[in-house]
Amino acid sequence: MIRGVLTVGVWTLASRVLGFLRDMLIAAYLGAGPVADAFFVALKLPNLFRRLFGEGAFNAAFVPAFAATLTVQGQAAARALAERMATLMTLWLSVLTVLAILFMPQVMRVLAPGFVDEALRFSLAIEMTRITFPYLLFICLTALVSGVLNGLDRFAAAAGAPVLFNLLSMGALFALSPFVSTPGHALAWGVTASGVAQFALVWFAAARAGMPLRIVARPSLAPEVRQVLRKMVPGLIGAGVTQLNLAVDVIIASLLPAGAVSYLYYADRIGQLPLGVIGAAIGTAMLPLLVKQLRGGLPLSAHRTMNRAVELSLALSLPAAAAQAALAWPIIAALFERGAFGPEATVASSAALVAYAIGLPAFVLVKSFVPGFFARGDTATPVKIGLLAVAMNLALNLSLTPFLQHVGIALSTSLSAWANAGLLAWLLWRRGLWLPDRRIRQRVPRLVLAAAIMTAALLALRLAIGAPADHAVRLATLALYVGVGLTTYFGAAHLLGGLRLGELRALRRRR
Repeated sequence: MIRGVLTVGVWTLASRVLGFLRDMLIAAYLGAGPVADAFFVALKLPNLFRRLFGEGAFNAAFVPAFAATLTVQGQAAARALAERMATLMTLWLSVLTVLAILFMPQVMRVLAPGFVDEALRFSLAIEMTRITFPYLLFICLTALVSGVLNGLDRFAAAAGAPVLFNLLSMGALFALSPFVSTPGHALAWGVTASGVAQFALVWFAAARAGMPLRIVARPSLAPEVRQVLRKMVPGLIGAGVTQLNLAVDVIIASLLPAGAVSYLYYADRIGQLPLGVIGAAIGTAMLPLLVKQLRGGLPLSAHRTMNRAVELSLALSLPAAAAQAALAWPIIAALFERGAFGPEATVASSAALVAYAIGLPAFVLVKSFVPGFFARGDTATPVKIGLLAVAMNLALNLSLTPFLQHVGIALSTSLSAWANAGLLAWLLWRRGLWLPDRRIRQRVPRLVLAAAIMTAALLALRLAIGAPADHAVRLATLALYVGVGLTTYFGAAHLLGGLRLGELRALRRRR
């Protein structure tokens, strides 16, 4: 599992770094005004469906089925299953894409009702979303082929594909901006082009791995396909619950003054770095491993896998969350405050980042707990817990947003994530599917203390440095914060016994 986590994590980190460069350009070109709000909604809509059909429900049902078919029946049967699923996905998503493009004004009235009374934001959002929506088809097929690669224990191409998203987005911003209505339109075309490129990359990787997939001429509902679809139903509801949470956030943010959608986007992008590098890497590598251990009659190995995944999640997410909360303003100012992105946007985005940081460990833990259910074919339990999380998020949004504006949306998301993670952990423990061992019980409090020591050091350093105005100095200062934070945390965690640096070196050698 560690090898897969490191492979996915390294590529995801590269993608996130490029993503920051892309977002810095977006902030400089678009700022936090109507064009930015419209583009972020245009990006959000296909991503909502991507996470629903291409990652959440599909991965929960397909990856265990593919891994089990590969183990029991061999490569030919596994390939046939993947091709049948690819054919059905292509047919269904093509219809959805056409309908969405035709009825985009009606869709936008539901997703961003606050834009309706502002003709500029409303028309821009419709135009850009029509451009970006075909991205959904290609990125969902990319997720399918990525699931095949993960089932084959090949993680690099699937994890590296998002790098193309960032590269092509930046290229489109530079190359197309002079020829289209706004820089937002250029970005929208870059998004769709990146979907095609990512699909091509993973398809060629699967072909090199001996699994070249093709679209079957006639769709087939073979028994194994029906089994995957049956397991997708609760997964669709569960993934839909999560995406409903995000949709609620967009709907409420659209009702706030112009800029709220953008403030939340920029803050969320910072929070997504550790979530993507840590949470996605652990969840991606963990699911096929758990399936194989449980199918192989190794329940104790599965327990150890769960414990090490939770331990690794907390060891990396706790300092990331503490650092984001302590350094929210320096981070936003160094990365985004230039061009059209002014000091007011920095302050507003920084406040949202603090609220998102509160929930970061919970977001990562959810990625570690959910595979414990999915690997056993239980896609219903996370759905029920997710419904409670949605209800809590909606109630908190309605309660906090009138007082905290966009910050209330971010805080509601974080608090509902903690409720989600806590209930998942409790049910796994109650059913005997996850038993925290002595090592994790001893180390987690020490990791918390190490994160607290790091936070104190960063706050003291921030007080000593102040708030530099020069952009180059801000970036250099941010690099200093990162260096001090890493040194302080890992040093304190090692001395306290929360982490053993020798273990990390051994993992690196095995990698």
